[in-house]
Amino acid sequence: MQTVHSSTEMRKLADTYRQSGKTIALVPTMGALHQGHLALVEKAKEMADEVVVSIFVNPTQFGVNEDFSKYPRTLNADTQKLAPLGISAIFAPTADEIYTPYDKSWVEIEDMDKNLCGQYRPKHFRGVTTIVTRLFNITKPHFAVFGLKDIQQFQILKRMTADLQFGIKIIGLDTVREDNGLAMSSRNQFLSDTEKQQAAVLYQALKSAAESIKKGEVVFETIRKQMEIQISTSPLAKIQYIEAVEPETLSLVSDFTNHQEIIIALAVYFGNTRLIDNLVIRR
Repeated sequence: MQTVHSSTEMRKLADTYRQSGKTIALVPTMGALHQGHLALVEKAKEMADEVVVSIFVNPTQFGVNEDFSKYPRTLNADTQKLAPLGISAIFAPTADEIYTPYDKSWVEIEDMDKNLCGQYRPKHFRGVTTIVTRLFNITKPHFAVFGLKDIQQFQILKRMTADLQFGIKIIGLDTVREDNGLAMSSRNQFLSDTEKQQAAVLYQALKSAAESIKKGEVVFETIRKQMEIQISTSPLAKIQYIEAVEPETLSLVSDFTNHQEIIIALAVYFGNTRLIDNLVIRR
């Protein structure tokens, strides 16, 4: 395993892999790796000959007053976690390797960024699509593996990859969870023990919603109210949104009668820490 900081050197390495007839899988991360990230790496190893893990805290996907400056940067610890997994390379560029003060080119997607997190984080997904496009161009993968905890991000990136004809297969891996059901996230380390314990209610509420739908409930507002009541049993929880969307377009769904599959997604604050989670529900 080697660590590459230069975009030019990473391109050369990717070219070497490809010229040798090897397939490449990319696992894009912002570091602070946890078991969820490592599960993505293991999946990538199943898919390709060479696995590249990118570690880059992307400034363009953070908004004003978000936690960019506080976001954990733990490259040494991340390297130690990846070392036993047998990956080919870590790509850990500086911001200067990815962006310049003169950049005028951005990748934007229509409509799919309007609901869920996009409603509360202006330009967030523009930053995500732009950084992933640049990582694709630098690492030249055949496959890219993402976690489904960030379901809106996954669906947007899958659409972008198809629309722009990158020729890359996008793979989603189910959310890896703590023992209490809390979705694993690098931001969980900001939670106090009490907040972490109470945050287990998010997955419990999602599972309760799935049960209600399977029993025949078709009106989302009824489901939302049930979830709000359940989440409010955790006094530290502050709900930002609970929404139901159609998977491919991420358009809002208010009635499930004509939908065989929906996503219920939420964002909830515990203290200053914003947690997201979702569940894909098939009727």
